[in-house]
Amino acid sequence: MSYTFWGTLNSLFIIASLYGIYLQLKKIRRRKARPHNPGEVTQILSVRQFLVSFLAYLSFYVYGYSIEPFNHFIVWPRLIAASLVLAVLYHIWHDRRSSDSRAGLTTATLCYALAMAGFMASLIFDSWHFYDHSKNISTALILIITLFLAYGYYAQIRLIRINGSTGAVELKMSLMILLMDISTIAFALSMGLANGWPLLLLACVSGITKIIILYLFRWVRVSESARLRRQQLAG
Repeated sequence: MSYTFWGTLNSLFIIASLYGIYLQLKKIRRRKARPHNPGEVTQILSVRQFLVSFLAYLSFYVYGYSIEPFNHFIVWPRLIAASLVLAVLYHIWHDRRSSDSRAGLTTATLCYALAMAGFMASLIFDSWHFYDHSKNISTALILIITLFLAYGYYAQIRLIRINGSTGAVELKMSLMILLMDISTIAFALSMGLANGWPLLLLACVSGITKIIILYLFRWVRVSESARLRRQQLAG
């Protein structure tokens, strides 16, 4: 009962986070519609942060179809989220045309294709051996991505502090993902630590970074040092 309740609630919050990512895309398109120089549309957005967010969503998509039973609560919302973040990475590359944005988009596209191939393989080769190997791979991937997630959001936090500005970063996206992380922690606990600990670990790390970013939105508004950094960059 608690598993179904928290799984449903988590899915609802993931849908809310999808709306947050959509708002990020909408903000990029709105900035793109105005006259701009190359790189201005996606100003302050960190390629590393969005790449590791994409990999986090995608790794849980793989994890969800690798465990028994197949976890619909994890799989489908994460697939949609990964697709939306992939679109953000495309817009960053299209705006900047830099080597790091190209590398980020290429990496994400390749991983997306491999995850889709893995899903098709899980449908064709319905065996315990496949699930065991896939689960081990996806669990290891989640651990690695948790480290990259912390580093990626550190890069985003550092950019905001250096520039004294949040630029194209969408406040509501961070808020909605934080709510998703909180519900994910509860859902992971309802699954039991044996299956839920990778989800719990990543959600805790993600939640902490979102709290810091939400604080920085306030810091940008009220901090004198943030105002001076904006003036120095403008001058």
